[in-house]
Amino acid sequence: MKFDILTLFPEMFEPIKQSIIGRAIKSNKLEINLINIRDFSKDKHKHVDDTPYGGGAGMLIKPDVVYDAYKSLDYKSAKVIYLSPQGKTLNQKMVESLSKEEHLILLCGHYEGIDQRVLDEIVDEEISIGDYVLTGGELPAMVLLESVSRYVNGVLANDSVKDESFSNGLLEYPQYTKPEVFKNIPVPNILLSGHHSNIDKWRRKQSLKNTLEKRPDLLEKVNLTEEDKKILRELKIKG
Repeated sequence: MKFDILTLFPEMFEPIKQSIIGRAIKSNKLEINLINIRDFSKDKHKHVDDTPYGGGAGMLIKPDVVYDAYKSLDYKSAKVIYLSPQGKTLNQKMVESLSKEEHLILLCGHYEGIDQRVLDEIVDEEISIGDYVLTGGELPAMVLLESVSRYVNGVLANDSVKDESFSNGLLEYPQYTKPEVFKNIPVPNILLSGHHSNIDKWRRKQSLKNTLEKRPDLLEKVNLTEEDKKILRELKIKG
């Protein structure tokens, strides 16, 4: 999968090229290109912004430099996403859908934003990572890139994402590793039993319990089995 990132601060993205994403780049599962919008300024001082028409605080990124940066790319088959607090809030369903794209262009705003004319011209979708405002679109772009990359075929083992929180609509069950006893707290016996069917049932119950306690709103959106409903009733009585 190919990511082209249009930004005024390409150096901000270096840390994300580590760990899983770094390995995916080396194995050609991911391609990440950083395009500095400032390189397309026609101003000898490399200015890319100006005051907004009609007055107001702050500065806006000019449409021509963004458009020229975009036109420098092989953009014809790409989906262009503008990271904006006005966009739809990123969720797991969107992440999995975006991971099926072959080419994403991520546009990072800064200052007071970008001239609306170029957004109307090139952007396919606006996405937000939450109902709050950041200085620029770089951190949201990293969040989107990180979350989407995990679902690109070959980046992770299939089992690594199968039971993650939100993958099946529920929060993930608690997990344990060595040592078997930590601060006098043992690992649950069921996980040492070797009985995989019982372990699966225990994990499902713990997943339901976690979701009920932490994000009960999610339960309204999940297709629950009759056994799930029975477990939830028991948990509510105990709670």
